[in-house]
Amino acid sequence: MRDLANHISIKRAISPVSIADNTAVVSQIVDLAGFDKAMFGIAIGSIADADATFTVLIEHGDQANLSDAAAVPDSQLTGTEAAAGFKFDSDDQTRKIGYVGPKRYVRLTITPANNAGAALIAAVAILSGSRYAPVA
Repeated sequence: MRDLANHISIKRAISPVSIADNTAVVSQIVDLAGFDKAMFGIAIGSIADADATFTVLIEHGDQANLSDAAAVPDSQLTGTEAAAGFKFDSDDQTRKIGYVGPKRYVRLTITPANNAGAALIAAVAILSGSRYAPVA
């Protein structure tokens, strides 16, 4: 069967936001209970600053509030944080980075540098590998 919708769950990570400084944007904490895999999808809108860069960090842990948060080792990511990052000329593009680690909770942080203009971003977490099907 070619159905995808009943095999994934989509969670809000970062609601659409305009970033006009160098303050990091931290996603919701995503609970992976019942799923084996996760991927963050990043949607980039217009970026006004002509030299801004945006780095991506994925953290994981076992505490619901991520008080034990640690950077995810590269071996537990599909894709790289560097490839998920973007810069001033990445208007209207998307990025993705996957997580296949053993921890229950994950989050995404996007950190701007040299950003003095509006940068529009949003992100979702897509969970797959459900232990229970179909996924609601």
